[in-house]
Amino acid sequence: MYVPKHFEQVSAEAIAAIITDAPLACIVAQTDAGLIANHLPLLRTPKGELVGHVASGNDMHRMIADGQEVLAIFRRDDAYISPNFYPTKQDHHRHVPTWNYEVVHVHGTVRFQHDDHAKRAAVGLLTRDHEHRLNGADAWRMADAPADYIDQMLGEIVAFRIAVTRILAKSKLSQNRDARDYQGVVDGLRSCGKAAMAERMAALSTDNR
Repeated sequence: MYVPKHFEQVSAEAIAAIITDAPLACIVAQTDAGLIANHLPLLRTPKGELVGHVASGNDMHRMIADGQEVLAIFRRDDAYISPNFYPTKQDHHRHVPTWNYEVVHVHGTVRFQHDDHAKRAAVGLLTRDHEHRLNGADAWRMADAPADYIDQMLGEIVAFRIAVTRILAKSKLSQNRDARDYQGVVDGLRSCGKAAMAERMAALSTDNR
């Protein structure tokens, strides 16, 4: 990934936030059949591993060898940036469209897990995290479903963990613009329904851009 210095994201806290906010990762790997990509929700553990599971019918766990390198791509929201957002356009018209986005590339080695304990752990970790965020005290639990049904569902998945070897992150949020145009982008994003990105940009001080 091309990462100019002014767009490089090095904050561990910011990187973790992107992964948390955009858990549906695109996992890319090279196989004998060529490149494959699968879109799967992942959870980052306190130890820094990525945990997930895949349907047993998905050939991913047969096409990728244990210990092979994979790339997990997490992308938060993105937005088209119009030259009309820049107040200085009226001064010289020397602007063109661009795109703002935040993305994290996580490189690591994957290992697939077929045992019941690993599969229960993967499903439990993922559902507990997302259910608590969505439903709070009313969160769904695996124990809410009949045991034989959970056993059947677990029989149809393969768990996996990715041991992280390298992380490259990019937050392209108009940091290369002067204060006037930067604020123009914030206002433009708010006006076109991209409030989340606008508020993240507004929270950045000039010194941090």
